Amino acid sequence: MNGVLSTVTIVASLALALWYLVLAVLNRAPGRAALLAALGLSALVLVVTVAAVVWLATGHRPTDTVVFVGYLITFVAVPPTGFQLARMEPTRWGSVILTVTCLTVPALVLRLQQIASA
Repeated sequence: MNGVLSTVTIVASLALALWYLVLAVLNRAPGRAALLAALGLSALVLVVTVAAVVWLATGHRPTDTVVFVGYLITFVAVPPTGFQLARMEPTRWGSVILTVTCLTVPALVLRLQQIASA
């Protein structure tokens, strides 16, 4: 697992979470820019996922491959799911959904790193 790429993903996700939290506190639904940022996070997550798959394909083995792949599937599924749910909820709760999504991503990155390095 790439340390720099993981760090960028964590920082970007936490920055977006803060932005979405401010929107929720201000009682605003996520606008076009907020939704595009969520798509950007999804793209970044996809890049990390490809890097993890390449890491696995080059012979590296985590402590538990099945758990690692399960976390990887969850990791790649969370941002698009949060995006879609936020689009369906045109109230401040859409911003709350994106906040929770963005707070979940760093937890998954850290867990993937733990499994990969242990």
